[in-house]
Amino acid sequence: MSNNSKPENTEVEVKSTKRSLQGYQLKVFITIASFMSLFHLFVLGFYPITPWVLYTVHVGLGAILVFLVYPFKKSTKSENVTIVDLLLILSVIFAGTYLILEMDQLIYRIGVAPTNLDLIVSILLIGVVLEITRRTTGFILPILAILFILYSYFGAYFPGILEHRGYGWDRVLSYLISLEGIFSVPIGASASFVFLFILFGAFLAESGGSKFFINFAIGATGGKRGGPAKAAVLSSALFGSVSGNSVANVVSTGVFTIPLMKKIGYSPRYAGAIESVASTGGQIMPPILGSAAFIMAQLVGVAYLDIVAASVIPALLYFVTVIIIIDLQAAKLGLKGMPSHMLPNLKQIIIKEGYLFIPLLVLIFVMTVLKASPIKAAIWAIASIIVVTIWRKKTRLGPKRIIKSLSNGADSALGMIAACATAGIIIGVLNLTGAGLKFASLIISFSGGHLSIALVLTMCATIILGMGLPTTAAYLITAAVVAPALIQMGVDPIGAHMFVFYFACLSAFTPPVALAAYAAAGISQAKPMQVAMTAMKVGIVAFIIPFVFVYGPAILLNGSVMEIILATITALAGAFMLASAVEGWFLAAKASIVVRILLISSALMMIIPGILTDIIGIAIVVLAVFYQIIVKKKRTHIKQEEENAI
Repeated sequence: MSNNSKPENTEVEVKSTKRSLQGYQLKVFITIASFMSLFHLFVLGFYPITPWVLYTVHVGLGAILVFLVYPFKKSTKSENVTIVDLLLILSVIFAGTYLILEMDQLIYRIGVAPTNLDLIVSILLIGVVLEITRRTTGFILPILAILFILYSYFGAYFPGILEHRGYGWDRVLSYLISLEGIFSVPIGASASFVFLFILFGAFLAESGGSKFFINFAIGATGGKRGGPAKAAVLSSALFGSVSGNSVANVVSTGVFTIPLMKKIGYSPRYAGAIESVASTGGQIMPPILGSAAFIMAQLVGVAYLDIVAASVIPALLYFVTVIIIIDLQAAKLGLKGMPSHMLPNLKQIIIKEGYLFIPLLVLIFVMTVLKASPIKAAIWAIASIIVVTIWRKKTRLGPKRIIKSLSNGADSALGMIAACATAGIIIGVLNLTGAGLKFASLIISFSGGHLSIALVLTMCATIILGMGLPTTAAYLITAAVVAPALIQMGVDPIGAHMFVFYFACLSAFTPPVALAAYAAAGISQAKPMQVAMTAMKVGIVAFIIPFVFVYGPAILLNGSVMEIILATITALAGAFMLASAVEGWFLAAKASIVVRILLISSALMMIIPGILTDIIGIAIVVLAVFYQIIVKKKRTHIKQEEENAI
C-alpha cells in the first residue's frame, strides 16, 4: 500500500432483513424518505408546529417507510410491496389524518370519554406501532408492550403491590395514543432531536467522513505496537460518536480494521472482540452519545450539554482502558505495528481531508460557545457539511447526493422511531397504573434497602433487556422502572440514568445474545460466543465504570475541581492495574497469580472513590511492583544459569 493509499477493504456479506426495492417502488421510498427529512428540517429549524402534529407525522411517515422496505416475514423471497403492506399504509394515513384533524377535540376526549371512531383509530395506531417494531427489531419489545397493555386491564388480578383496580379498554386504548403514551418523551426526543443527528450522520457518511475517520485512525496509530487494534478503537470512537449504533459501527469500521488486526498477528477471536468493544463504546462517546442521551436529558429534566459533560470522563476511562489492554496484549505476544509502506500518510490525510472534521467542530461550537439548542446545532452542522464539501469534486454533495443523504437519514431512523413509539406504550401503562412507583418500591424491597444490591439487580435487568432490544428501548424501559428506585436510594438523577444507559450499551457484547460481537465474528470468521466472551475480557472495566460514578459522582463532573481531577487520575490508574491483571502482563513481564491478585485488589481500591481507598490501592500496587521485580530478577537468574549450563 502506498503512502497515499487507503486501508484495504474486505468484502463481507452482511445479511439484511430489508427488501431490495427496485423501479418505481424505490423511487416512492426515496421520495417519501427525502420528504420526511426535509419536513423535520423545515419545522424544527424554520417553522415550528404543534408537537402533536410533529409527532403524528414523525411516526406516520416512519411507519409508511417501514411497510415499504421491511417485509412481513424476514424469510420472504418477494422484493415487492404486498397488498397487506399497502392496506397497512392506508390505515396509517387514515389514523394520522384523523389525529391531526381532530386534534383540538381529541386531546379532551382520549383517556376520558373516547368516541367509537377514537377507539378504532387507537386500535389501528397501536397495532401499526407494534407491527413496525416487530419488523424492525423483532418480537421481544412488542410482546413486552402487549403484556403491559394486558396488565393495565387485568390489574385487579395481580398479587400484592402490583395490584391496581384495572381500567376499561376504552380508557386504556385511547390513553395510549396521547402525549402520555405513544407520543410521550421517547417520540418527543426522537422527533425533535435524535432524527436530526441521525440525518447529520447520514450526510457525514455520504461526504466520506466515515472513511476519513478510518484513514485518520490508521495513519495516527497503525504503526504503533498493535497499531490496527488501536486504530479500530480510535476510528470506532470517532464514527460511533456520530452513528450511535454499535452494530452499524462494527459493520462500517470492522471491515477495514479486523483484517488488518489479523494480518499483524491478532487471532480472529481477539480481533472481533476488540472491534465489538470499540464499536459499542461509540455510543457513549461525546458529543452525540447515541439517541438515548437526548431522551435522557428529557427524562432527567436537564440540558443536553449537562449529559454530554457528565459522559466525558467515563468515556475517557472506557477507551483508555481498552487501548491499555490492546497494548499489553501486543507486548505479551510480541506484535508489531503495520509496516510504514502500508500506512496512509497522516499529514496528507489531514491536509486533503481534514476539513471533514469541521462539521463536528461546528456542532460542538454551536452548542457550547453559542449556547444554542441541539436542534440548531444539528442543522448548522448539516449545512456545514454541504459547504465544506463544495471545494472538492470527490466529496461535493450535489443534488443527487443530498437526496441520497436525506433518504438514508430517514431510513436509518426507522428502527429508532419504532422502538421509541413502543416504549411510549409501556411508559403510558406505567403512568396510567402508577406501576412505575410500585416497581421502584419492589426493587427497594428486593434489595433490602442496600444500594449495592439494587445496582446489581439494575445491571442484570438492563443487560437482559438489552440482549433483545435496541439500546434506546432497553434504556427507556429500565429507566422508567428502575431509575426512580435508585434516585429514591440517594443516587444522583444523572448518575442513575447514566448507570442504566451504560449497561444498555454494554449488552451489545454481553453473551449470550451479543449483537455487536456476533457482527464482528462474521467479519473476523471466528465463533460468535468466543468473540463475545473475549469482548467481556477486553471491556472488563466498562462493567465497573457505572458503579464508580454512582459512588463517586465526581467522575460525572459533580464535585470540586480537585475532586474531579483526583477521581479521574486514580480511576485511570486503577483501570491500568485492572488491565494489567486481566492480560497477565506487568512491568514488561508475565505477571504471576500473586501479582495479578495484588493488581486486582489495587485496581478496586483506586477505582472506588475516597482518599483512604486510594492510599490502600497505592500501597498494594507498590507491593505488587516489588514482588514483580523480585520475580523478574529470579526468572532472569534462572534463565542465565540454564544458558550457562548449555
